[in-house]
Amino acid sequence: MARKVKDQNEETPVNSEIEEPAAETAEAPEPEAASPEEDKLAALEAELASEKDKYLRLAAEYDNYRKRSQKEREALYTDVRSETLLKILPVYDNIKRALEQPCEDKAYVRGVELIMEQIKDIFSKLGVTEIPALGEQFDPEVHNAVMHVEDPEKDENVIVEEFQTGFKIGDKVMRHSMVKVAN
Repeated sequence: MARKVKDQNEETPVNSEIEEPAAETAEAPEPEAASPEEDKLAALEAELASEKDKYLRLAAEYDNYRKRSQKEREALYTDVRSETLLKILPVYDNIKRALEQPCEDKAYVRGVELIMEQIKDIFSKLGVTEIPALGEQFDPEVHNAVMHVEDPEKDENVIVEEFQTGFKIGDKVMRHSMVKVAN
């Protein structure tokens, strides 16, 4: 068999005949066909990978469902609490008006003050807060302007009077403050 060999002294290829060992001249044996056991094992591994993927997807879907259900329950609780408190707010408004009226009977006034304190305590335990209004900048997100007045002593969009107190539960506005805005 003729091979091109590079002589160490020369840089051009030279043809020379070299005998190669029989092991190198024999071609490598063809890879054997996979045995039925190996085919079965590969099929089982593929099926296992497929089932594991399905399991992981189902677990993720369930986790998303659980989180979504929890958020819906919390939102429902807040909505029900808000609707209930909205029905109580007219009572709060009437007690506030009663406190603003002059009265000679000190015991009567003290009783109405205690009722107002009790309502405010219940509101605070339920996470209800009053929306600050008087002297604040008008914010259409939490205030409802029903009157406008020109007052050179006041800055622009400053609330000068509050007609009805607004309330929030957390960041959700239950009732906007009804206010009069200057300038």
